This record gives sequence, C-alpha cells and structure tokens, in this order.
Amino acid sequence: MSVQPATRDAERFRTVLGQRIGLLFDDAKLGYLGAVLQRRIEKRGRDSAAYLWELEHEPSHGEISALARELTVGETYFFRNHEQFRALAEVVLPERLRRSSGQKTLRLLSAGCSSGEEAYSMAIVAREGIPDPTWNSAIRAVDINPSALQKARQAHYSAWALRETPEDIRSRWFRAEGRQFALDDAIRRMVAVEAANLATDDPDLWRPATYDVIFCRNVLMYFEPMRMRGVIARFARALVPGGFLFLGHAETLRGVSDEFQLCNSHGTFYYCLSDAPRPSPVPSREFPPKESCEFAPKASSVRISPRLCKQDATWFDDIRLASERVATLLPMGEFCRLTGRRQVIAPQFDPALTMALLREERFAEALDHLREQSRGHDRDAEVLLLETTLLVHSGQVVPAERSALRLLSIDQDNAGAHYLLALCRDHEGDSDGACDHHRAATMLDPAFAMPRVHLGLLARRDGDHNAACREFARARALLKDEAPSRVLLFGGGFSRESLMALCDSALMDRRGQP
Repeated sequence: MSVQPATRDAERFRTVLGQRIGLLFDDAKLGYLGAVLQRRIEKRGRDSAAYLWELEHEPSHGEISALARELTVGETYFFRNHEQFRALAEVVLPERLRRSSGQKTLRLLSAGCSSGEEAYSMAIVAREGIPDPTWNSAIRAVDINPSALQKARQAHYSAWALRETPEDIRSRWFRAEGRQFALDDAIRRMVAVEAANLATDDPDLWRPATYDVIFCRNVLMYFEPMRMRGVIARFARALVPGGFLFLGHAETLRGVSDEFQLCNSHGTFYYCLSDAPRPSPVPSREFPPKESCEFAPKASSVRISPRLCKQDATWFDDIRLASERVATLLPMGEFCRLTGRRQVIAPQFDPALTMALLREERFAEALDHLREQSRGHDRDAEVLLLETTLLVHSGQVVPAERSALRLLSIDQDNAGAHYLLALCRDHEGDSDGACDHHRAATMLDPAFAMPRVHLGLLARRDGDHNAACREFARARALLKDEAPSRVLLFGGGFSRESLMALCDSALMDRRGQP
C-alpha cells in the first residue's frame, strides 16, 4: 500500500500550482491535492521531493498539461448567462463595428474556453449579428486542459450542452449525429482552439491592441490574487481601445484594476477600457422578453414549488413569511450599520414605518412609503437594498432584479444585492445563475451566512452531497455570529435557531447515509 504524501508536501504542491497554473486552493482542498500529488508521483515513478523540485524549477509542458487535466473541470453549455450574449449582440458588436475604422475585422478571445461552448456561442452571435459578409470575425479559444480542448476541436455536443439553445438556432447551426449534435463547419471555422496558460505572460496571446472583446467567465475566481491581477493587466494590454471584457457574475474588478469602466445593460454587467466612452444601449431593449432576441434562451419551464419541501424550497414564499417576524423595527443607525455601504440616506428618512408595513405584509404600501420618503435619494445604496428586499418579499421577480442591478451599478461590492439576485434566479429555475450570485455574495462578505445555506440546498438538490455538507457546516458556523438584524432581513422568516437546526439536520442526514 502506498503512503500518502505528508501535509507539508501537499502544501508545497499547492504553492507550486499557484505559481505554475495560477489556481488557488483553500485548506479544505489539501486532502484532495494530496491525492492528486500521490497519483502523479506514482505515474512518474518519482518520490515527492524530486517531483516537487521538478515542478518548482523545471516543469515540463506535458506535466503541466497533465495537472491541468486533473485539476480543472469546466461544466458549461451554449449561451450560458444569455444576458451577456444579448449585450454582446446588441451593444458591444454595434459599438465595435462603428469604431472599426474600415478594417472590417472583428477579433474575440474566449479565455478559459473549456470544451468550446462559450467560444462557439460567441461565433454564432457574431455570424448572425453582422449581416455584411465582407466582415471577418475570428474567435480565439484558449484553455490549459488538453481534454477540454480535444472536445472543443471535435465540436460534437450532447443535448444537455444545448439545453438553453433556442430551437431555431439549434436547427440552423447543428445537425444530429446519433445521440450527439455536430456544429456546422461555418461556425467551427470561425474559432481557433489553442492550448494556453492564462497564468503566464505569453507574448503571442497578449499582443497589444489585439482583441475587440474578451470573454473570461468563472475562471479568475479560482486564481491567486496576484495571478488574477496579472491576467487582468494582460487583458487591458491586449484589448483595443474601447474593447470589452466579460467576466462571470461572481467576479469583479473592484479593487483589482482601474483601467476599465463598468457597463450595465440587458440585466448584466461587463467592462470597457476607460479611455473610451461608455456605450448606451437602446433603453427600450434593456429588459426585453427573452423571446425578443433570436438567440436568447427561452424561459425555462422548470419551476420549483416553494411548498414541496421546506428545506428544498426556493424560499420565495418563505421569505414572505419574514414579514411576520420583523417585530423589531430597525433604527436608522442599525440599518446603515447592517448594510455597511458608502452612500448615506437623507437624514429625514426613517425605515421604521417601512419595516412596520412589511411586518404586516402591506408590501405595496411599504414600497410607496419607501419611495415617497426617499425621493431624490433613489440611488442611495440603503434605499435600493430595502426596495429590492421588499420586491422579493412580494414576489415581484423582474422589478426585484432591476432594483438589485441598479444597486450593483452603484456599489458592485454589495453582497446583499447578489444574495437577493440569487433568490430571483432560483425562482426562475436558473440554478446556475443562483449559484453564481450566492458565490459572489460569499466572496464579497465571507461572514454572510445565508448564501452558504442556499448553496448547501442547491448542492443537495443537484445530488452533490459532499459540497452540500461543506456549505451547511460553514453556514452553521457563521450563523452563530450573524447579526440579528441581518437574520431578520434576509433569513426567509426563519430564526437563527431554526436555520442552525436546518443545517444540523442536513449534516445528520448525510452522516446517516452509507
């Protein structure tokens, strides 16, 4: 029987992975890293000291690729986060065409392309969004995982990968081959799939002023902070003046780079280089029905009944019950301390009556009172957070999302806004979007317990019981010190004790399984 590497070897392995690949692993992953290290040692026929020395000083391309295959797993699908592709089609591409200076060339980069769905989605948008056939649209798709790249080059996908692709797009650009769907050659030819390590400063990949648009979604959140800053700096260098950058919902440039401006349209956020004016989308299309955009995914028919199971509910009905428990009115100072934001509400505004109306489930009156009292201060973070909470309580999903997005346009570090957006996404059957926003909330405020509870529920719903247990354990530990006011506002009507009991029950159920 082989002997597992010591903890110090796993820690050394973690350090070198951060240096060579840029990935960040917390202490909870040391056991997993130890297992990966053991497999690589056995595969290479080396002891741990020799293997780690080689990684630190003379790593081979083949070994880095093998580690990437083990450590990076990207689950994705076509037109994931469709709002961003609508913004690409209706704002970004028209803006870049306008500023093209007659060159008729559009260059896009999918950084961390995984198995190709993102890059090919970009290609379809460009093909359908630029009617002039004399334009040349080229997408470069790069990733470090050789297995993912092989799948991207094959361009054969399951129905599950096309689950958010409208039927007309599927019929136009895919053909059935057995149980798989093959991508049309016209789209495949637009995309060049290559191996690349985002953690390194590759002079060819990051040539100055090369790309009009870069997509790098749900990649940087796994990078060490120093490596992430380096990648963002290379993005800024490689984008043309006024170029655009799309990140994942859980990722932000706040505190990382001041070279970009935040843009907001179509219910999503993205960035453009700050030396160019921010584009203005057509107002009437800011929140159109999904069916209004040809390639936008149709609304999901999946709905989770909030009353099926208390623990597995979306909590949209449950959060309404919170009004019955808000018996303690928050004084102004406590509410500002709770939100912790930079904007300050006008001194004459007092949320006490609004909270009293909420307690009595008089949501319309509460909103009217809030808006009347905060007139002229409708861009204050505290006002928008309370408005969004009231809209969520009343089940007004679309207005709640708009209010939360306005709040994030003012303060993109607002964890409460991401948490409320996650509830809205879950109510719409968008589990991936809900997870993204819950993770964003936990990254922005590591002491925020409620997103952890919901991540546990979502993981359990997906059958990932190990992840569910980790989230429930973290949530329970955080709930001990969670501010009572925040439990009242965001706790879905549950007391601290009830929430802790929910976590305990989930953990006990898991321990009782074989």
